[in-house]
Amino acid sequence: MALSYLQRHSIVEKLKTNHYDLLIVGGGITGAGIALDASARGLKTALVEKSDFTFGTSSRSTKLIHGGLRYLKQLEFGLVKEVGSERAVVHQLAPHLVVPEKMLLPLHEKRGFGSLLTSFGLKLYDFLAGVKPEDQRKMLTRNQTLHQEPLLRKDDVKGGAIYAEYRTDDARLTIEIIKSAAQHGAEVLNYCKVLRFLYQEGRVVGATVREEISGEEFEIKSRSVVNAAGPWVDELRQLDGSKQGKHLHLTKGVHLVVAKEKLPVKQAIYFDVEEDGRMIFAIPRGRTTYIGTTDTNYNGNKEEVHATSEDVAYLLRAINQTFPGVNITNADIESSWAGLRPLINEEGKSASELSRKDEIFEAPSGLLSIAGGKLTGYRKMAERVLDQLISRTFSNRKLSDCATHKITLYGSDFKNYNEVKRFIASITDRLKSRQLPEGYANYLVGNYGKQTELILDDLQAGDADVELAKAEMRFTLQHEMVCNSLDFFVRRTGMLYFDKPRMRSVLEAVLLEFKVKMNWGDEQVTTERSIVDKALAGVIDFQ
Repeated sequence: MALSYLQRHSIVEKLKTNHYDLLIVGGGITGAGIALDASARGLKTALVEKSDFTFGTSSRSTKLIHGGLRYLKQLEFGLVKEVGSERAVVHQLAPHLVVPEKMLLPLHEKRGFGSLLTSFGLKLYDFLAGVKPEDQRKMLTRNQTLHQEPLLRKDDVKGGAIYAEYRTDDARLTIEIIKSAAQHGAEVLNYCKVLRFLYQEGRVVGATVREEISGEEFEIKSRSVVNAAGPWVDELRQLDGSKQGKHLHLTKGVHLVVAKEKLPVKQAIYFDVEEDGRMIFAIPRGRTTYIGTTDTNYNGNKEEVHATSEDVAYLLRAINQTFPGVNITNADIESSWAGLRPLINEEGKSASELSRKDEIFEAPSGLLSIAGGKLTGYRKMAERVLDQLISRTFSNRKLSDCATHKITLYGSDFKNYNEVKRFIASITDRLKSRQLPEGYANYLVGNYGKQTELILDDLQAGDADVELAKAEMRFTLQHEMVCNSLDFFVRRTGMLYFDKPRMRSVLEAVLLEFKVKMNWGDEQVTTERSIVDKALAGVIDFQ
């Protein structure tokens, strides 16, 4: 597998000289899934991403591989069935990254569904999603619900339910899929922007791109092109001259992060907002709890998406009304993120009413574009794209059928989740010898799986926490195409969102490690420090 920053020149040379069966534009979960499926089937595949992998939607979701309970309200039974089935598949492919999470659903006296309707809905959900008997919904009395979560407003709870979900790290999942695609022969490159498409007799046959670090422009030649650019899908359709008919409707989802002691929920909770009936989550993660999400129309700058003061006020009202004893204010917010959902426009529907189904657009030039969909459904989305592409363009080739349901993701060679837990215990023992916090084992294995051992084998003498961060940086540089400090702090480790104290404590050492390994000058280090400082401020600066 060649996915090292230090091998970028070699990858660029291959992209220049090879002729590919398929060029994928977009390095989020959708593009990653297509790259893995295509390369595993036997297509010579390339993928380019104009920013870092997972820069857009795929690092800014609610970080759940969920079964789509909310889609029962919209009567999208097929979608519930597909994503429910898929989450079990993805859990099997990466049990350290897709982890079982019991979700509490409180029922209220004066709003939401009653116990009977909720029981029926969750039973239908279990059936459609193929939930195992031991994980199927359990209805709770009022006292049982309050025992499960004492922070809930006591005068408003009439009962509850426990049902099955899975949590993940969306960015890490995407990165491991991209690494798996590279392992199967795909050439992938971040910071490589499509400038224009190449055509032959009116058919798209590649693209002129710019490698953003060096500024070099070159051509990538390919028999077919798939546009999987997420929120930027319509820009590429416009570039192709084929943006007509259906188009994207972007909606924004915001999440807030607070220290766990400020919102010490005992488990993940899915609850409705009193003022409008929308459902949002409060999910414990490591030393924090995060809250989300909003669902509002968005027409702003797609490169700079942030939480506004209005978004924050809405989520804080919801939290403080549901958990009246916590009294969370703006000052308690440690971090935040905001992402865009690239949904298909439906006239007359509000942001929250839009379908999450994916759709494929085929242009006269042959450009295939895919939009919509869910993180959970990435594998089936890829399968649909490849099936259509192969039937149209490669029907005379003997290619393998889709096998991504059997391809264990990079670093995920665990038989089951129990084996993950045993591995975490072994890593905990290794960390004790360096006086590192016990919780780091969950963090490391949850991020890197079996690759954690490579990081710990590279741990140098000195301050253990600082040396661990430097070892992580070296690993992501050599194996995950990290190109700058925010790639590392945001999309490889999640520190900007979930562990700002650690980020601040290791920042200077990590920047120095970048300087050494990437031959940065002092001016570059100063620039990177400024970018990181801006990011640290930006996640709590709500306009």
